Amino acid sequence: MSVKPLADRVLVKPLTETETKSGIVIPETIEKERPEKGEIISVGPGKLLDSGERAAMSVKVGDKIVFKKYAPDEIKDDGQEYLILDESDILAVIE
Repeated sequence: MSVKPLADRVLVKPLTETETKSGIVIPETIEKERPEKGEIISVGPGKLLDSGERAAMSVKVGDKIVFKKYAPDEIKDDGQEYLILDESDILAVIE
């Protein structure tokens, strides 16, 4: 991966679920909707504060997250689709 996010942005690999926990199979047409879950592949150094210091990121590489549906920007690298979004657009970390 040759993409490194800047400031308080994160690079996310979208997660797609093809089957629910109860065993219901989700059709392929649903997967064409924008994802709302993903796994963090890379994080920026943090937001630059007025004091010149960087705010620490509250997420890390490998975290699975839930984010705002229409917040991320889509990019492709080597045929793989990734999303870039601001840390403030992350709603929760999935544990």
